Amino acid sequence: MTKFRKLGRPTGHRMSMLRTMVSQLVKHERIETTVAKAKEIRRLADNMVQLGKEGSQCAASRAASFVRGDDVLHKLFTELAYRYKDRAGGYTRLLRTRIRVGDAAPMAYIEFIDRENELRQAKPPTPQPPQRAPLDPWTRSRLSRQFAPPKEEKSGSDL
Repeated sequence: MTKFRKLGRPTGHRMSMLRTMVSQLVKHERIETTVAKAKEIRRLADNMVQLGKEGSQCAASRAASFVRGDDVLHKLFTELAYRYKDRAGGYTRLLRTRIRVGDAAPMAYIEFIDRENELRQAKPPTPQPPQRAPLDPWTRSRLSRQFAPPKEEKSGSDL
């Protein structure tokens, strides 16, 4: 794996915690955690959904080495892979919720998008502007010239 936030834990504890949290996110499709942990979970959960969409035996073994539980693995490769088959990325949403009472840590919900009972509906895709016909080189160079206004001459009476 690449660079992670340390999250104030030794490496073994941190990786075990992230594996468990990604598995719980896939299982329940929404969890509440701190903002720093949610940002790390988002990276890993998007990678797991990408493996599920790939659907190969190699992808299945890579996902099985990370997530915990056969039911979670089955859900990745069937339900989530089918739900996001047309989406290029961005499978999770992070919503900041509150400040935790005990230690004032900022909390957030992390959830999968395009599912029922979402906390916030997904935005519709932005329409693409229509394509313009390309201009010939002579017209394009004439339109791209910047003409400066004529210089005004200073006279002694303006001072």
